[in-house]
Amino acid sequence: MLDRITGMRVFARAASAGSLSAAARHLGLSPAMAAKHVDALEARLGVKLFHRSTRRLSLTAAGNSYLEACLRILPEIDEAEASVASQRVEASGLLRMNVPLSFGTRFIAPLMPRFSRRHPAVKVELGLTDSQVDLVDGRWDLAVRIGRLTDSPLQARRLADCPMLVCASPGYLAEHGVPRRVSELTQHNCLGYSLSTLLGGREWAFGPAAEVRVRIEGNLVANNGAALVAAAVGDQGLIYQPQFIVAAALSRGELVVVELDQPPLGLGGIHVVYPPDRRPPAKVRAMIDYLADAFAGDLPWNSPRA
Repeated sequence: MLDRITGMRVFARAASAGSLSAAARHLGLSPAMAAKHVDALEARLGVKLFHRSTRRLSLTAAGNSYLEACLRILPEIDEAEASVASQRVEASGLLRMNVPLSFGTRFIAPLMPRFSRRHPAVKVELGLTDSQVDLVDGRWDLAVRIGRLTDSPLQARRLADCPMLVCASPGYLAEHGVPRRVSELTQHNCLGYSLSTLLGGREWAFGPAAEVRVRIEGNLVANNGAALVAAAVGDQGLIYQPQFIVAAALSRGELVVVELDQPPLGLGGIHVVYPPDRRPPAKVRAMIDYLADAFAGDLPWNSPRA
């Protein structure tokens, strides 16, 4: 019995080329075998797919309808086969991954020994920076992004939520009082994150969609959350940072959460992003799956040792 999928490939190629012999050459078949595949298709379907002449093939009405189906189905079959086959390919080569500085140092780097044991043929280059990089221009294979994703052709996979918290040290609050409303932030020293307009040195945003904006002032702005935590622990002022940044200081009692009358900003989560390849290389898929698994359970910053 002739293979039905091969018959569909012969038919679609012959329809495109206008000749069975051209389809046979492309698929590595003899002209006679290509003709047998089309004959078998027509016999199975009970219709003629081609008008045949000595010079050229042309599609019948049934052939046009069947071609549309073949052009839809065959790429899906190819992709399914490639996806399964690619799982047999060992992840290998240099993997360049860009991550935010504090998050990468505290929560990504500790995961790398286990990844390397699982995938010994992969060499990881970890780029640590809080500035957003261009993956294509910088030749990065993937990146971890914290916050709202902008519209782009990049593919993304969500790793975890990213709650925001306003915090200060007990010493600062004892001296300056505890704000209860966002409007009271104008009376406090608010330390801003310079890489964000929503958490910066002039304005803080609150609410799920950043609908509440509050003017703030402070005597320090920094482009790294860990630096702001250090300043806040030293009684310098209030900070407005993701939970993973402040979790360790909160667990040690060095900072406390300040509850206000507006909910914190909905930051959008923590994602891994990568170029829009139809089938990413095995090393990229391996890292994405590994990170998704690592952050699927209890988040590391929820641990008392975070």
